[in-house]
Amino acid sequence: MVRFVHTADWQLGMSRHFLDTDAQARFTAARMDAVRRIGTLAEAQRCDFVVVCGDVFESNHLSRQIVLRSLEAMAAVPVPVFLLPGNHDPLDASSVFRSEPFRTHRPPNVHVLVGAEPIEVVPGVALVGAPWRSKRPGSDLVAAAVAELPADGTLRVVAGHGAVDVMSPDRTDPARVALGSVEAALADGRVHFVALGDRHSRTDVGGSGRVWYSGTPEPTDFDEVDPGLALVVELDAGSCDVTTHRVGTWHFVEHRTELVDGAAVTQLGRWFESLPDKERTAVRLSLIGTLGLEDHSALLELLDHQAQLLASVQRWAKRSDLVVLPSDDDLGRLDLHGFAARACDELVSMAAAGGEPGAVAADALALLHRLATGRAA
Repeated sequence: MVRFVHTADWQLGMSRHFLDTDAQARFTAARMDAVRRIGTLAEAQRCDFVVVCGDVFESNHLSRQIVLRSLEAMAAVPVPVFLLPGNHDPLDASSVFRSEPFRTHRPPNVHVLVGAEPIEVVPGVALVGAPWRSKRPGSDLVAAAVAELPADGTLRVVAGHGAVDVMSPDRTDPARVALGSVEAALADGRVHFVALGDRHSRTDVGGSGRVWYSGTPEPTDFDEVDPGLALVVELDAGSCDVTTHRVGTWHFVEHRTELVDGAAVTQLGRWFESLPDKERTAVRLSLIGTLGLEDHSALLELLDHQAQLLASVQRWAKRSDLVVLPSDDDLGRLDLHGFAARACDELVSMAAAGGEPGAVAADALALLHRLATGRAA
């Protein structure tokens, strides 16, 4: 029997375009901290090793500081850590795994899976890697890694990376992992567990219960399903038990809301107030409906305020359809004349037309309203 942590897609050094400098620094640090939490998990669960199934690093072109801090985090893991090169960090000529800071400062508990040669991790248990050597492999690397394995009683864990054919939308990709070949190796007793990376959402693949994506230990985008996890696998020839453990601290939240009046804006404010861990939460909003100028100005004030508290607040343009239609009372309160009044009329027409120009015009109207009413500070 063997017990190990299956994780993947650490993508250390990742940057997100929607995070400002302060939030990006927190995001970078959180990914390093997740490595340490995985080490704590491995110790608490009495695991024999940790396997990271590809995309350990965001790319092969990272700063020396990121590489050194990553290795420092891995050094804190109290069991051996096996790293599989993936599509973000392939084992090519420029590989981060071949770089001077990695080679010089790699701690003794960290090992890179450079080939498919089985590595004995504990007596009677072997780890088989299927590393990426380029960003575009021309064949199924996992199938090649398991093809010649014998059914000799050795308990084998395969570490792979990439899309499984039954889940991939790209039917022409030669690097797709063929589920059929994997399941045949499991049925023959040549392989006993297939640990995969690339998919950022935890996924049990097929019906065997022995082929899994662990997902990413910290969220990276809004479309991931329950990220922030690591798997603990307890395995022998006759049984396989996979348990899920949360290690992530960030949240990527999508929220759709219909705005029709000031009360709806107030309700959106209450939703924002309910969010925990604001410094580690990124929000993407779909805003639907029609607001008057006063209520739209209140909305923008709310979003500006929340943007100071949260890691990020974005309005999702392609999923939003918010129209600003100033009422006569709204326009009367502005008390505009001459050029300013004509400009306001033009903005009202543009805002009513909707679309991206309408959204820009609505924001301009809101700014005009705040300036005219003394609320722009």
